Amino acid sequence: MKYLYCIFLVPLFISFDVAPLGKSTEEINWMTWDEMVKANSQKEKKIIVDVFTDWCSWCKVMDKQTFANDTITRYINEHFYAVKLNAEQKERIQWAGQEFKWVANGQNGIHTLAYALCDGKMSYPSLVYLNEKLERITISKGFKDVPSLLVELKFAVEEQYLENSRSGTSTLTPIMDGRQ
Repeated sequence: MKYLYCIFLVPLFISFDVAPLGKSTEEINWMTWDEMVKANSQKEKKIIVDVFTDWCSWCKVMDKQTFANDTITRYINEHFYAVKLNAEQKERIQWAGQEFKWVANGQNGIHTLAYALCDGKMSYPSLVYLNEKLERITISKGFKDVPSLLVELKFAVEEQYLENSRSGTSTLTPIMDGRQ
């Protein structure tokens, strides 16, 4: 009789889909650049742009570990518009009266919007934080674990970067040298 209970209970436990500890059951609401611009015109929020490439192994680790964390997912979805921008994508983006496109550069080429967002200093992954007016707050290069990313997210949301502007050294910069 005990064996019959085991036979019926084991499949019951196996059938439950339980997320691993710290992993999110919801996902970050990633948008395209165009979707973000439209959403931000209706309700302004801070923006985080994940500049990545398909071949970047640390970008993939960050997707699977950091961006999959429950705390990170909730915080980004609540406070930011999140954009995934492939630095080597070939799709054109029209924005602020300009056309951003892929240009040949070495083996893979580069998208000019990714180049503009990162000030031409390409490194993957790179996170670009923008305020509600699409002015760059800061660029953060390299892999981020959960605690490090949470510090950066709070820095942007709590507008800690404005402390420098109060002392006369603003950290906000237009993405395209004021040509927006």
